[in-house]
Amino acid sequence: MTETATTAEGQVTPAPPPAVPVLAADLDAGLRRLKLAAIRRTAPEVLLTAKTQRWTPEEVLRTLVEAEIAARDASNIVNRLKVAAFPVTKTLESFDVAASSIQPKVFDYLTSLEWVRAQSNLMIIGPAGTGKSHTLIGLGIAAVHAGHKVRYFTATDLVETLYRGLADNTVGKIIDSLLRVDLIILDEVGFAPLDDTGTQLLFRLVAGAYERRSLAIASHWPFERWGRFLPEQTTAVSILDRLLHHATVVITDGESYRMKDAQHRKERP
Repeated sequence: MTETATTAEGQVTPAPPPAVPVLAADLDAGLRRLKLAAIRRTAPEVLLTAKTQRWTPEEVLRTLVEAEIAARDASNIVNRLKVAAFPVTKTLESFDVAASSIQPKVFDYLTSLEWVRAQSNLMIIGPAGTGKSHTLIGLGIAAVHAGHKVRYFTATDLVETLYRGLADNTVGKIIDSLLRVDLIILDEVGFAPLDDTGTQLLFRLVAGAYERRSLAIASHWPFERWGRFLPEQTTAVSILDRLLHHATVVITDGESYRMKDAQHRKERP
């Protein structure tokens, strides 16, 4: 039943809603100490609603716990995205599957992330502008939202990072740190040739991840031409052997999305 109040002129107006109470100081302090920020923030309004709607204690507790879980999940996603270090935001939802050369069944399998859970790899090979980077970043962002830890690198950035570790004798720690994530994304593999040391460093990471972590790699070079940027043939074969075992291989082709977009902009009046 809605409460009403009568004014001096005899008009009946609804009574104002009850004010949200302030959380008791000891409860506020306890929730701060326990780092239950979402419960501390939502508890006053939840308790007021519970009182007016006669919630059971279980309903009150469930609502507060769900609020805390939702807040922590959102915070964890933000933190994992920051650690992943994607250069841009590209989502799977914005990827035009119909315009790509990736078969819908393959795309559905990739977006299921089953291959990440199985510690398998993904290899995307194709010319520039055919959606390789968009696919990798979109899958990486989806993996973050699914609770996975992800790191993104271009191949050049990764090797430079490992070289710095080699210089200060921390390369082992760097590789160990990378192997704590669920999915390592290496984009633009083959854009710049590696020397023997760079090839050996890449092998150390690939060997460490083998059957333990997922690697997602994009390159414009077909596998038989990887010797162009991996000079040491024996190591190159060992890298490919580990990458392709338990891997989904996707070949992209077609006209460059970027070239088509540039042409469309040029044709606009």
